[in-house]
Amino acid sequence: MSVVRDYIKLHFIVWIWGFTAILGLLISIPSVELVFYRTLIAFITLGLLLLYGRKDFRLGVFPVLKILGTGVLIAAHWILFFAAARVSNASVCLAGMATCSLWTSFLEPMITKRKIKMFEVGLGMIVIVGLYVIFRFEFDHALGLTMAVISAFLAALFSVINGQFTQRHNPYMITFYEMIGACAGTAAFFPIYTTWFSGGQLKLVPTGLDWLYIIVLAVICTVYAYSVWVELMKRLSAFLINLTVNLEPVYGIILALLIFGEKEKMQPGFYLGTLIILASVLSYPAFNKYYKRKAMSG
Repeated sequence: MSVVRDYIKLHFIVWIWGFTAILGLLISIPSVELVFYRTLIAFITLGLLLLYGRKDFRLGVFPVLKILGTGVLIAAHWILFFAAARVSNASVCLAGMATCSLWTSFLEPMITKRKIKMFEVGLGMIVIVGLYVIFRFEFDHALGLTMAVISAFLAALFSVINGQFTQRHNPYMITFYEMIGACAGTAAFFPIYTTWFSGGQLKLVPTGLDWLYIIVLAVICTVYAYSVWVELMKRLSAFLINLTVNLEPVYGIILALLIFGEKEKMQPGFYLGTLIILASVLSYPAFNKYYKRKAMSG
């Protein structure tokens, strides 16, 4: 029964992450200002929780600098993620984000110095076919899809880097310093942003329900979801977790259709391309497991 409860929790966390693109559309302030508030509230909340748990914040100067730098990558990923949803829609954004797992399969060998597996290259080619199909039928959304794919690349990059950090440091402490780095990196980007992108203005005053949505985004989608995620990693297999996370775009697109209706409806070619990408992504763990068994047996 506890396994079933953990599995339900896992799907709930993935559903929450699928909801983030929708929250980004519901919040009125621009993507850069949104990421600033999300990371600010997240690191303050995490800091208070760590203080309450009497955790030691000392990790060493160089490790902290590396983690802060990774936080800047996270900020860039989130800015592009929310901007992609706004210049296109949530469905296009999530379709681009579906490439994250396969970006990871290429980046991990480069960073960890392991051999590239040919089946990963093959699956990567299938993802490119899926993206081509989407671009062909939804060229009006080309900018949003491109931004989402770059965002997925950055997500894959910091995930691989985080995998190395978690071998040496507390995951919650890593997230705390990454949120500080993300918040500081976003603030440091403000002068460039106001000069070249926002017409010389910052919109740092949320209106209406913005504060509620931002708090949900920071506390529920960031702090809570990550905490439960780390807890589940202790009990569920990596294979099961990775397979379930790949359903995030599916849940997100379904939620977007339910909430935004006609605005999210796309041509059949979009769904065909998304299906091709998801088929490639979802088949990755099965191929990986098969080749691991083959290598062990022979």
